[in-house]
Amino acid sequence: MTTSLTPQQQQFFQENGYLIGFPPIFTSDEMSSNNEKMSRLAALLAPGETFKDIREWHENSRWLFDIGMNPDILDLVEGVLGPDFYMWASNFFAKAPHTKETVGWHQDGYYWPMEPHHSVTVWIAFTEVDEENGAMKIVPGSHTSGVLEHQRCDPDETDSVLTLLLEKGTFKEDTAVSLCLHPGEVSLHDDRLVHGSPANPSDRPRIGLTFRYSGTDVKNDLSINPNFKAFLARGTDRYHYNPEGTPPTTEFGRPAFKAVSLEEAGRG
Repeated sequence: MTTSLTPQQQQFFQENGYLIGFPPIFTSDEMSSNNEKMSRLAALLAPGETFKDIREWHENSRWLFDIGMNPDILDLVEGVLGPDFYMWASNFFAKAPHTKETVGWHQDGYYWPMEPHHSVTVWIAFTEVDEENGAMKIVPGSHTSGVLEHQRCDPDETDSVLTLLLEKGTFKEDTAVSLCLHPGEVSLHDDRLVHGSPANPSDRPRIGLTFRYSGTDVKNDLSINPNFKAFLARGTDRYHYNPEGTPPTTEFGRPAFKAVSLEEAGRG
């Protein structure tokens, strides 16, 4: 199986800001193993923490690191970013059955203290992901408007897990589409693409794992996120803008720090 993007797929991404419909990256047996290992990793969560706290754990977990560096995934990323890019973030996004939490409309690039905007997210389905259990929704082509202004909302007045959100009318919400995936499948989206996700009223969990990749020309603001580490995934880093990470050797581990976005830094 080849995972290189075709010229048609590259053009679609440029125009729409996302891609979906790839053959599974991981087989059914591999996903069974991944879900078992996910449970072992989650055992490292402290009391009061949830899956959303499993963030940047690829820096200390070889299992996660190896998923992010899977050659088939890197082939897809290279088709978007070009030959020189690094991996810098990983997050689990888990919605338990019958949860009211949503992810309000936003752009990833607004949250990240990084310039220029030359980044892509790979979203890996660990469970079936569909409209019934809260699949991510995206607004095709919205990335072409650049990064839009977000407004801070009162967390007591929203079900969204994010508090810096786009206002209605700043994008074409009626054109949104759901990115439905089978376990082991992936989607890609641009860091400026408007997206969000509804609650999960179903009887099934909805679990995904994301990795973030950026061209080596992208610089993180260490004054906001001082623990940032870049792991060169493909090509050459001619810029050396960011601290280099050291690949982990322990199969399951967690960092001693927490990453900081503009929201968490009180910016924006």
